[in-house]
Amino acid sequence: MKHLLLTLALTTAALPAQAEEPVIENATARQSGEHWTFSVTLSHPDTGWEHYADGWRVLDMGGNELGLRVLAHPHEHEQPFTRSLSGVKIPAGTSQVHIQARCQVDGWGETLYTLILP
Repeated sequence: MKHLLLTLALTTAALPAQAEEPVIENATARQSGEHWTFSVTLSHPDTGWEHYADGWRVLDMGGNELGLRVLAHPHEHEQPFTRSLSGVKIPAGTSQVHIQARCQVDGWGETLYTLILP
């Protein structure tokens, strides 16, 4: 029985942690001339410098990156939080974009937030 418990404990410890990807709670965009400013509200169970949401990006509907906002520090005591990115060039005729968030440990989240441009 002791051997079975030890085997179970070692097997469970070897499994990767089930991390939560950053969640995009809201996003807005406004145009100023030929550039856009995006504001994105994220939530993520940041635990400190070792594990936090470290960025988000604007993608066209084909998956091409149009802008990247790097988050330089954890926000474990500020959840959810909003950060902006200015100067994003959006191709003419684009009516919607995707926003994708990233965690420094787990990489880009699978969930894409679709934002219809005003």
